[in-house]
Amino acid sequence: MDVADLPGVPSWLPEHLQSAGIEALYPPQAEAVEAGVTRGENLVASIPTASGKTLIAQLAMLSAITDATGTSEVRPRDDPENSAADGDGTALGGTALYIVPLRALASEKQAEFEQFEQYGLDVGVSTGNYESDGGWLADKDIVVATSEKVDSLVRNDAPWLDDLACVVSDEVHLVDDAERGPTLEVTLAKLRRINPDMQTVALSATIGNADVLAEWLDAELVDSDWRPISLKKGVHFGQALHLEDGSQSELPVHNSEKQTAAIVRDTLDDDGSTLVFVNSRRNAEAAAGRLASVTREALTPEEREQLADVAAEIRDVSDTETSDDLADAVADGAAFHHAGLASGHRELVEEAFRDRLLKVVSATPTLAAGVNTPSRRVVVRDWRRYDGTAGGMQPLSVLEVHQMMGRAGRPGLDPYGEAIIPAASHDELDELFDRYVWADPEPVQSKLAAEPALRTHLLATVASGFARSRDGLLEFLERTLYATQTDESGRLARVVDEVLGYLQRNDFLERDGEELSATSLGHTVSRLYLDPMSAAEIIDGLRSGGGSAASGDDASEEPAGFTTASELADEAGDGEAVNDPTAMGLYHLVARTPDMYELYLRSGDEEEYSQIAFEREAEFLGRMPSEFEDDRFADWLAALKTARLLEDWASEVDEDEITDRYGVGPGDIRGKVESAQWLLGAAESLASELGLDAAPAIRRARTRVEHGVREELVDLAGVRGVGRKRARRLFDAGIESRADLRDAEKSVVLAALRGRAKTAENVLENAGHRDPSMDGVEPSEDVSYERSDGDGRGSDDEETTDDQTSLGDF
Repeated sequence: MDVADLPGVPSWLPEHLQSAGIEALYPPQAEAVEAGVTRGENLVASIPTASGKTLIAQLAMLSAITDATGTSEVRPRDDPENSAADGDGTALGGTALYIVPLRALASEKQAEFEQFEQYGLDVGVSTGNYESDGGWLADKDIVVATSEKVDSLVRNDAPWLDDLACVVSDEVHLVDDAERGPTLEVTLAKLRRINPDMQTVALSATIGNADVLAEWLDAELVDSDWRPISLKKGVHFGQALHLEDGSQSELPVHNSEKQTAAIVRDTLDDDGSTLVFVNSRRNAEAAAGRLASVTREALTPEEREQLADVAAEIRDVSDTETSDDLADAVADGAAFHHAGLASGHRELVEEAFRDRLLKVVSATPTLAAGVNTPSRRVVVRDWRRYDGTAGGMQPLSVLEVHQMMGRAGRPGLDPYGEAIIPAASHDELDELFDRYVWADPEPVQSKLAAEPALRTHLLATVASGFARSRDGLLEFLERTLYATQTDESGRLARVVDEVLGYLQRNDFLERDGEELSATSLGHTVSRLYLDPMSAAEIIDGLRSGGGSAASGDDASEEPAGFTTASELADEAGDGEAVNDPTAMGLYHLVARTPDMYELYLRSGDEEEYSQIAFEREAEFLGRMPSEFEDDRFADWLAALKTARLLEDWASEVDEDEITDRYGVGPGDIRGKVESAQWLLGAAESLASELGLDAAPAIRRARTRVEHGVREELVDLAGVRGVGRKRARRLFDAGIESRADLRDAEKSVVLAALRGRAKTAENVLENAGHRDPSMDGVEPSEDVSYERSDGDGRGSDDEETTDDQTSLGDF
């Protein structure tokens, strides 16, 4: 189908597509148009990576939110015809919502969609601040958001959701994910109930039961295996590459060379790039270091110069060993990519790989989840991964491996793509063909009917008015994928009854006959986007104050999270906490909630943290389990390890020392800090809701962890562009507050900031200094400092913008 013949789209779109070199639609895109995607019809598109899913989404959104009768501008939102539809059912006006599974993907899609702003459309992105109704998004035509953010918008009753004309769910097969799937599933069900006439478009990888997703969403189905360039899947064994069509080609492995290195070398000989998927962060880093010796020899002088600049930028993101290791590999044309990296690291690696500067990236499966990083070849080096529930290494799913394989082949750059799994034996060669190369992806399965998922979503469903009784809840849940898939009548009702009992015991819900309603506390918990068990744990800790180790009969008591808020109120008396909580006590409290991923206890950690636990027992909020309660005590210690990381960060311990001490990456630190900020903010709100006097202490602990500083630096670190290291230098130079900075001698500021004139100007301007200019200013001789290098970037341990301000918008 020629783009000039597209029905129902705004008049400017065909010419826009043609200017981008798109004259005709891919077959799956044409199928989507024939199925009515530009006429407001619901659609599920289950097609391979790089087969044009994003354009299908754009066709749906643009036809839904713009006047399809031929005008090139978006119809004003106060136009009374906004809610109307033209003759073929195309909505006129309204908002389009694009739901993504990852923040990184949200930024990528926002950048893609901003190309339409020249035609009068306004694009917004929202991924954090779960307590907001996103009112600023009301004027946007296209909104990109994570599923968790959309869920929070529903809970906070964002009024603009009533105007949705189209919702697109990207990577919808992730409803199969036990952690994130239920949120996406319930959110889509709620949006469709709010807007019965809203168009729903779901984009998926090729899965085994796309027809079930289409049935759930009342949608037409486009199920295709077409790709714009061919994908050849195969297995490498011995000295040959064996492909799925039965053909073989020589791919020799030299003496002492690993299979993966041989594949990368062979790909470089054909001027191609390689993605290598491994099963752990450590393996990703080790593989990049080894493969750098292969890529180094293939670089041109110009590429070496450009990669040196990228490596310098990587070192500036964080002052850690991980950052240095990554920069060293990047300078040689290789890189690693995993969730432990800071977002700045990942973005620089992805951009350099797309620009073909980097020749190989070794990655954990995080890079397979939608981010646009295609390559000539993909190597699935590790097809087994450790599974704690199974107690050992387990094979990856076919769907996950096929997602990785789908990254092979760059449209417009490669004539084909190849996805390769190395085999260690002839038997494994046969096994890999049967298990992955010739296998179909598994069907996706709803994970909603589990207590942790329902605990959160049942409270939110009642609090937001979607259901007002048990029967109403069950009726709403009939709109979910789980109800479409299950033949097991009664299971969902049983789990619902268990969860309702828990929510009532903890004073989040109350019943009046058949009617269910959220208490004031329950509304607060839902609005804060907390797991109710996290809220119960926080309330318990704030009210009970310091505790002591249990012994004897006390050890058999139910966990604190199951104590009702009303019982705790009786114990504490008039809502007064036993002790003024310390920062460590608060960090440990939020670290042991289900909403915080605890650090693992490594070999030898149990003894170390047991000693710390008994030494600092008086600081803990809530009863510490007995050391004889194996599982609960181990969880307590894991939370203590996490809390110690947060305490170190808030005590200005160097980032590099923290990564080494706890065996984490810079991205892990930022993730823990963001989670702690959010949970401490929620704890402050809960303290205010319950009349507790702990709010000031919580606020101090939250601000300290936000900026990574001791208490005396909180005011200074809050100035934009300052942050933890510069705040300490300014403080040591006698500038102890924002007010001091506003009136400070410029020569003193310049010396404290290591002679960096531009940085000093920005800091003074942000503090409100009457004359921030550094023209003619020399650093004060009374302040010792290390002069920055000539290019104005400073030494390697200097902070960058990412480290100066809040570590996220969580």
